[in-house]
Order: sequence, then structure tokens, then C-alpha cells
Amino acid sequence: MLIVSSCHVGRFFLWNFADIRDHNKFASVPVNNNQESHYQFYESSKKLEPDNFVFKGKEISFEQVLKKEGTLAFLVIQNDSVIYEKYFADYDSSSVVPSFSVAKSYTSALLGIAIDEGFIKSVDDLITAYIPTLPQEPYGKITLRHLLDMRSGLRFNESYINPFGHVAKSYYGTNLKKFTAELKSHFPAGTDFEYISVNTQLLGWAIQNATGKQLSVYLEEKIWKPLGMEFPASWSIDSKKHKTEKAFCCINACARDYAKFGRLYLNKGNWNGNQIVSEKWVTESLDFDETRFYSYQWWRRPRNEIGQTDFYANGFLGQYIYVNPKKNLIIVRLGKKDGAIYWPKIFQKISDKCD
Repeated sequence: MLIVSSCHVGRFFLWNFADIRDHNKFASVPVNNNQESHYQFYESSKKLEPDNFVFKGKEISFEQVLKKEGTLAFLVIQNDSVIYEKYFADYDSSSVVPSFSVAKSYTSALLGIAIDEGFIKSVDDLITAYIPTLPQEPYGKITLRHLLDMRSGLRFNESYINPFGHVAKSYYGTNLKKFTAELKSHFPAGTDFEYISVNTQLLGWAIQNATGKQLSVYLEEKIWKPLGMEFPASWSIDSKKHKTEKAFCCINACARDYAKFGRLYLNKGNWNGNQIVSEKWVTESLDFDETRFYSYQWWRRPRNEIGQTDFYANGFLGQYIYVNPKKNLIIVRLGKKDGAIYWPKIFQKISDKCD
């Protein structure tokens, strides 16, 4: 137990690889909902019937595919109405599933809100303006924009299977701020794209310093309660001593509440007449083109139609919040494994089937 509490390597081997039970393993802080007011999606009388799949010459149903590929929840919402909803492995609409890197998109939204509220001036500010304790080398040349677009140039190994790697140190470690401040440069900031979770962790730290609020509290005040989440959530932290949220992952919530975050971005930051995050921020976040497949902690799924791009948040083990603006459609897929399917392609096919 001493090893587990003091050493990330011990926790790595005891808990093995990240899985859907991690929200019960790690210490966390609560994200409360508004118990008096919940937003509810409509229940559509017209249900979606996805096409069957053919595996090894045998036709099987879409539901069988979901189950076979480790899906726990699959939810399709169009025009604010639920048209498909299935749960597996004894999970249901109230079951909590870790978001993993889907949380990155939430952290981006919180940064946008902090800018809207004047706590942060610009995405072109240096990270050291908000975390002055960071060493000038390499952080003195890294902007918030570099971090948002995964172009910081920091040396960070994103491998999940190396117990001595950077991901293990950040995911299983007990002092995230100390670890983050000790990283070195890999290449000049702003040059190349490299997806590394430490970028989001730095953004979370900046938001906390700028607002004077713990990241989970800011999420609760600005998103969780205003969106009328049906269930409370939690955000895993590095340790009870330091209480630093893992901004790059580890919001723990239920399927329909994840879908509400997709609805927020589908509606350009507006929630039933209340502008939660500015339309300007949402537009900038989704400013994709042929050279930008990742923007402000969101991924793009390009379409054939000119000007039509679906976007999504994606996490380890196949957690997705997928949005098709043209069809006014949101898809949430939560799983215990990614499976052998490229899910965005499936989401696109489902979108095409919807009127």
C-alpha cells in the first residue's frame, strides 16, 4: 500500500492499464449538478434502425457489433430527440464511464469561458503569463494557442504501455504540477503537430491560476449546472494532497450528460438562449481546413460536401462525442475497449442514414 500511494510505477502495476473502472480507483473531486433543474432530451417515436454488418461472410445486427466491440453505451440524438439508445454489460443511462481524453474538449471550453470573462486575455499569451513559476526554458516561448493545437514542442512520450513513460507519470503520478514543470523541449514551439496530453494539463493549470478556482468548480459553475446535467459527475485528481485535476482526461459522467456537451457545441455555445461559451470561441475551435485536422482540442471528420465538417471529442477505449451539424445530430459512444472499428466512419454512415 505504501508503494501504491507514493509511486506511480507501483500504481501502474497494481491497477495495470487504464480501464473503465478507473474512476473508482483514483481520488476525485465532485462536479455537482443542479438537482432542481435537469435538461431532458425528447424521446422520438421514430427510432433509428442502423444497417447490419457483414463479418467473415456472416451478416450480424448493429447491436451485435456494438456488443462484440466492447461498447457500453451508444446514443444517437437528432433534433434534440433520442432516436437510438443501447446499453451493454449491465450499464444503463445512470452508469458512470470515464471520459479519458474527451475531457480535453471540456478543458478547451473552460479556457474559452475564461477568455470570455476576462480572466485570460488571449490564446496568443505565453503560458508563463499565467504560470510564472514555470522555467523560461522551454516554457517561455509556448503560447496557449500552441498548447490548444498540440504544437508546444515539449518532449513527452504518449505511450500508455510504458510504466516509466510520461503518460504513466502523469496518469498514475501524485504531483502533476511538479512533473509538468520539469519537462524539456523536443522541437521549437509552433512548428509541428504532436498529440501529447501535457499540453492540456498546462491549459488546466493556467485556467485555475487565472480564475482562482479549482478546475472542477469552474466546470460545475460554468457548464455542469447551466446545462442541466441529469447526474453529478467527478474529476479525477493526482492525489488527495495536491488535488490537481487531470485536465487531460478523467471527467467521469453518464452518456446523456456527455451528449449535452455535444449539443452545446452543436448550437455554437448557446444553451436555450444562454450563451455559455461565446460563438466566437466555438467558431475558432472548429476552424478546420484541409491542413487542420485538430483544432483547440477537437478532431474533425471531413465530409465530401464543401464546407461540411463533422467534429468530435475522442478518448481512450473508444469514448466519443460526435457532432454532425448539417443533420443536427449528436452521437455518444462509450466503451470498455476501442474494438476493431474506426468509429468516426461508422458515425458518418449513421449520420447519412438520418433524414
